[in-house]
Amino acid sequence: MTTYHLTCVECASVYPPDFNGDVCPKHPGLEGILSVKYHWAANQQAPAGLVDRSQDTLRRYADLLPLNAESLHHMPQGWLTPTPLIDAPAMAKVLGVPSLRVKDEGRNPTGSLKDRSSTLAALHAISLGQHDLVCSSTGNAASSLAGICANLGLNAHIFVPEGTPTAKLDQLRMYGADVLMVRGSYDDAYYLCRDAAQEFGWYDRNCATNPYLVEGKKTCGLELAEQMAADPADWVSVAVGDGCTVTAVHKGLAEMVELGVLAKMPRILGIQPAGASPIAVAFGNATDEIHPQVASSLADSISVGRPRNARRALTAVRSSGGHLATVTDQEMLAWRERLAGASGIFAEAGAAAGIAGLAHAVESGLIKAEDRVVHIVTGTGLKDAGRIHASSTEFLHVDPTMESTRQALSNRQPA
Repeated sequence: MTTYHLTCVECASVYPPDFNGDVCPKHPGLEGILSVKYHWAANQQAPAGLVDRSQDTLRRYADLLPLNAESLHHMPQGWLTPTPLIDAPAMAKVLGVPSLRVKDEGRNPTGSLKDRSSTLAALHAISLGQHDLVCSSTGNAASSLAGICANLGLNAHIFVPEGTPTAKLDQLRMYGADVLMVRGSYDDAYYLCRDAAQEFGWYDRNCATNPYLVEGKKTCGLELAEQMAADPADWVSVAVGDGCTVTAVHKGLAEMVELGVLAKMPRILGIQPAGASPIAVAFGNATDEIHPQVASSLADSISVGRPRNARRALTAVRSSGGHLATVTDQEMLAWRERLAGASGIFAEAGAAAGIAGLAHAVESGLIKAEDRVVHIVTGTGLKDAGRIHASSTEFLHVDPTMESTRQALSNRQPA
């Protein structure tokens, strides 16, 4: 493991790895979020572990993560393996770009990118001798934490707001998590969870303030950098809620550029739902000032009115030369259906936000006709399939005869 320290994103104060806290004490609240900074030698080369492609994700990137050998020993073999980067030529044609590749994070054990951060949280908690972990979530972080805790014999305490999709709640039940349904918004669940973590001494898995969670998510960027090293993308699109995922993906890509694995940094396209877009609004106004909103979006995984990692998200997108924008719920739903029909990849509503955003970016000329694009699907569509119908199209009903079949097909309206 490479040595590291923690740095305040607000004032750059430095703290040791064993610092007892998750935010800078000079900045009460959430302004003093800490970031993990590694001590790499000048002209640092890529770790030898990258050569062994048989290794699980966290073991493979052990030299780029705040985990020691003892922590990694607890990770279940085969739990996290690289997710595929899939060519989608038919979808590229629909969008009007020469190349679209989709990194399908729905292939992770519980169906979302957040398995990466939850696994790192569980291993870090074990290294601290803690066996009770807690998080607030609209579903994906909760199910990922509950899943890895079930595997490792840890206790998962979950705070979810009322209205969380049934499919995600079903996962929590199956994994045996201790679930507290909060009569309120995600923000209400978040702050109650923070208070409970402090009162009961639980390990706080919330990605917004726990600096180690971004390190887990950044393995998506590390992995993506390797997968496209021979053919780098010009743009990488991803949905944005709290700001943690876009921050982490950018960090992973940037570290691989620094290590010489990736030749250039792609531009990041971050997309928020129009009903929960404080980070995109700040980007459009060329400011770091975030004005909280009352979040209103069907895309529960990114419906965040008070984002806690907004500063880092803005810095990440700006430093890449990228862009932050919004799309409507209707556009997300329409484009996730088009993505599924033209690629075979079924994304949850929020995970398709970047596809809708790509369509706008191509139409506006931000993304040029020759640009090569990667989109990150952050979670499987099975997460919200029971709540958000994929289409209003009626199925054909036929009798078990060829005559009935012919008649139905002949009467069908052309697509």
